[in-house]
Amino acid sequence: MKYALVTGASSGIGARFAHHLAAEGHNIIIVSNQLEASEQVAAQIKQQYNVDVRWLIVDLSEKDAAQNVYNQATEIGEVDILISNAGILHFGKLLNTTTQYIDLIVNLHCITTTKLSLLFGHYMAERGCGKILIVSSMTAWTPFPTMSLYGSTKVYLKSFAQSLWYELKGCGVSVTTLFPGAVDTPLYNLSSGKRKLFRALGIMLSADRVARKGLRAMKHGCRVAIPGLFTKLVVAICYIFPAHLLLPIMKIPAIRRILDKI
Repeated sequence: MKYALVTGASSGIGARFAHHLAAEGHNIIIVSNQLEASEQVAAQIKQQYNVDVRWLIVDLSEKDAAQNVYNQATEIGEVDILISNAGILHFGKLLNTTTQYIDLIVNLHCITTTKLSLLFGHYMAERGCGKILIVSSMTAWTPFPTMSLYGSTKVYLKSFAQSLWYELKGCGVSVTTLFPGAVDTPLYNLSSGKRKLFRALGIMLSADRVARKGLRAMKHGCRVAIPGLFTKLVVAICYIFPAHLLLPIMKIPAIRRILDKI
């Protein structure tokens, strides 16, 4: 049996990836470190779509996580879709960040994604077919104050995934990079009214919409997917204007006070 493997699929965009893939008839392997949430998502998918759903409880920030996932997943069945989505949204100055947290986020975003792409990319290339979707971020396009750690890992994913697209292009394996902007989740600690307003303005997108846009791009073998008009606009501005233009903004007293608290 063939499976789509989705990391970070116990909630948010990852859960929506899993739901949409299952709706199209794909069997699903959920990878997460959240047992209860994974079981709930798996039960929902089984009930709604009548596909086979497995879950692997793995801490993807650990050194051997990728090999562990690969070994378990290939025992279950043939993985023809890999969605590397697991991540942690982090705000804060680097000088206020512990070395332990640096290890966690770099391992999770960069090391494990790279190793999963190596293992499953080789696996797919041998079979002459497969699809890989790697979730980066809008923050990969320019430096964002208080997101130096998070943004830099997403820059790595941007460069890595697009380079991998060229490497695997002749092997029947497509690689798509997804660049979401702000996604409507409780992580932003906003009132429901503000979240509704930001969604209406297009500043925030629902996790479901981001997942659909990413999957559509992946199906068509697109190299890049940037969901939402607002996100596209921000990325275009970041691409055109140099990063040093942020410096005057950071000197505004109100902005400096906010940054000093993070």
